[in-house]
Amino acid sequence: MNPVRYMHLDVFAASPGGGNHLGVVTDAAGWSDAQMQRYARWTDLVETTFLLPPDDPKASYRVRIFTPQKEIAFAGHPSVGSAHAVLECGLATPKDDLLWQECGAGVLPIRVEGSGAQRTLLLQSPAARVVKTGLHAHPLLAPTLNGISLGTLPPALVDGGRRWWLAECVDEASLRTWKPDHSAIGALAVASGSMGLCAFARSKHPDYQLVVRAFPSGVGIVEDPASGAANGLIAAYLAHAEPNGSLAQGYSVSQGREMGHDALLIARISDGNIWIGGRTNTVIDGTLQWNGV
Repeated sequence: MNPVRYMHLDVFAASPGGGNHLGVVTDAAGWSDAQMQRYARWTDLVETTFLLPPDDPKASYRVRIFTPQKEIAFAGHPSVGSAHAVLECGLATPKDDLLWQECGAGVLPIRVEGSGAQRTLLLQSPAARVVKTGLHAHPLLAPTLNGISLGTLPPALVDGGRRWWLAECVDEASLRTWKPDHSAIGALAVASGSMGLCAFARSKHPDYQLVVRAFPSGVGIVEDPASGAANGLIAAYLAHAEPNGSLAQGYSVSQGREMGHDALLIARISDGNIWIGGRTNTVIDGTLQWNGV
């Protein structure tokens, strides 16, 4: 295989090194499914993406997203990071400040605001629906939430591109110090066909209004430092449950500090649409030689 450009990115970072890792192969046109999967397994990142020419004429580009174990249709931080790579490599030009990303979940718009180090990218999340709510919505839910005091909204299973259990905690301090039972989260994820549990708490901090911790045990991850898709579901749930609430139009999210990261995500809610985004930093930009099969 010919050498191709490879980028290692820091997605949703509030400070350098604070976001979520992403590897992007910028020209994967000659790669087979097996080569993509093997490379994603080798990087051992939460996700690695592969950029391709679009099949849909509406799309600016196409992306395939792989975990070390399998290909997935959609995820938030890989989508935002891939859009950053597309712009850095000059692979597509925004039209009316939008890129259109083709992925397994369809063709999704990504809004481009600003330029350079100040550029913010916001992904429109797939439509979401609340599947069920309440502490007793699943027999394994209450044991999973043992040890944490719940907040105003009832726990909920929400589906939209990905499927997550969401739980509001009573306050920021309780969430940040919570030591969840990861085996219980894993059992709940497997039994309900979900990613796992995403817990959130409201905050009075001047820089953010929500704190989020995500535990995607359903895909073998203990905790995620910055979760675009999960935050999209939280925003959809808040807009559904509190249409006139203080967070109904949007807010900022702090995530990842409990695991040594410092991510800042932006949620915007308008006309029934959820936009999740933030800034992305390029950490490594180099040449990749990969012949693994």
